[in-house]
Amino acid sequence: MQWTLVIPLKPLSRAKSRLADTAADGVRPGLVLAFAQDTVAAGLACPGVADVVVVTDDGRAGRELSALGARIVPDTPARGLNAALAHGAEAVRLVRPGAAVAALNADLPALRAAELARVLGAAAEFPRAFLADAAGVGTTLLAAGAHRELDPRFGPGSRARHRGSGARELVLRGVDSVRQDVDTGDDLRAALALGAGPYTTAACVGLLAPGA
Repeated sequence: MQWTLVIPLKPLSRAKSRLADTAADGVRPGLVLAFAQDTVAAGLACPGVADVVVVTDDGRAGRELSALGARIVPDTPARGLNAALAHGAEAVRLVRPGAAVAALNADLPALRAAELARVLGAAAEFPRAFLADAAGVGTTLLAAGAHRELDPRFGPGSRARHRGSGARELVLRGVDSVRQDVDTGDDLRAALALGAGPYTTAACVGLLAPGA
């Protein structure tokens, strides 16, 4: 099965406010963009991924991620994360009605293509499936097979909400890079310890070192 990844990204200037204790306002937008660049690059390198759609209204992010090979879809609903994801999935299926789609967080700077392939391979066994984040409370990936509604329920406590919606929770070992999203300085340290991608590594020079 070939998947289309749908990645939501809010305007860079408003993203990741919880990183304020680690990155100043002038630095944070570039750091958030770096997370997204490493996420998109790893997604495009994954053998199970046909293409990547990024839902964003941020001009800078759109240009940089398009240059990597992502398709940019404007966040027309402008009603938050879940509406953006549903809109992205709809845009994909207007072009490819039977596409399998997977919502993926934009803040996975240590993402490994091989680990993502394992997760998507496991997700293909179910109509809808999700992967919990490293904290065990949220969700980093929600997958819906061909002709299945994505029905995203991201936000605080999304692991329980996705499970309650009937999506199958994927219990896999060795996919830490797909679980490690970044909301706080500690999350960023954990991602760097796993081995962040080149964009995040460069953005963190002089900001934070692994294990610091």
